[in-house]
Amino acid sequence: MTQPGLTIREVVARTGIGAPTLRMWEQRHGFPEPQRLPSGHRRYSEEDVDLIRRVISEREAGMELKAAIEGAKSSLRTGEPEEGEYSIYAALLRRHPELKPYVLPKRTLVGVSHAIEDECGMRAQQAILFASFQRESYYRSAEARWRDLSGPADSAIVMADFRELREPSGGPAEVPIDRSDPIGREWSVICDGPAFAVALAGWERPGQEGVADAEREFETVWSVEPALVRDASVVAAAITGRHAGHLADRVRELTAKPADARSPDTPALVSLTNRMVAYVGGGARPRSVLAR
Repeated sequence: MTQPGLTIREVVARTGIGAPTLRMWEQRHGFPEPQRLPSGHRRYSEEDVDLIRRVISEREAGMELKAAIEGAKSSLRTGEPEEGEYSIYAALLRRHPELKPYVLPKRTLVGVSHAIEDECGMRAQQAILFASFQRESYYRSAEARWRDLSGPADSAIVMADFRELREPSGGPAEVPIDRSDPIGREWSVICDGPAFAVALAGWERPGQEGVADAEREFETVWSVEPALVRDASVVAAAITGRHAGHLADRVRELTAKPADARSPDTPALVSLTNRMVAYVGGGARPRSVLAR
């Protein structure tokens, strides 16, 4: 009989942190606090995974380990927002556990993103568009594409480590995020429209210092289910609201409408799949294979 919860091996695969480190944190700091089976084996929750990622992110931003762990434990006591509410990737996994993440090198992730952008360009009328690029320089290389995409859309917002909030004419709003924020580790593209819906979210795995930019690995999920895409839009709007409330207010009006209950359009799916194949030539590897 399968026991509920995640094994320590699964948590290691999801967070990139070693099992000895997790055990040391638990022994010295009382964090995380997994459930114990009668056999003594640990079982972790999705919340544990989110909080471990939060600690990793804050450590990489320069925070001392003890302070990062105390902050995570405090959020449990006070009911403050969890990392999943600051992270599109984590929120989708928590709300849709049926999603199967794939580990993609950045070069493949960018190819998939381009395929999605191309399809959105054909079908983005009245759509809500979001994207997170991590660094401003990454966005600037795609800015011309996103200026074209934003034209027929109801709303278009991009997030990166911009120096300031900008709302340029004829282009998406540029929302600044901090590199230490959970969204600062993510690469995402969301097209939430009446004719076409797709969401992609990738979380950069820790410990990749010195790795060539194109080979940096991201745990990635994507879907064309309208309800899941709407969930991604709602989370992206909440993140936007922490940095640009007036932009989020407009988006919340749009996301308050019910998502299209119809099944994804088959011709659109075929078109998107063909674009992905053309761009990446098959570079995805199931995470389960890597974890073995």
